[in-house]
Amino acid sequence: MRKPRNYKKEYSRTHGTTKGKLDRAARNKARRTVNPRKGMEVHHKNGNPRDNRRKNLAVISKKLNRTLQPKRGKKK
Repeated sequence: MRKPRNYKKEYSRTHGTTKGKLDRAARNKARRTVNPRKGMEVHHKNGNPRDNRRKNLAVISKKLNRTLQPKRGKKK
């Protein structure tokens, strides 16, 4: 049986950091800029969420965006 996720710990390690907050703000800005329709997401072609130039943004399906994102492994 899998151990339940500790969301509080995950947040403090990633989203709660200064870098995490800046990245999230940049992704939100890109979402407002492009305004994708339901079921679609904004993809940053170069993988940098802070690079919100129009030529770096693409609107793609959620499923495709999940396959293009790098896998997140456990940090040691």
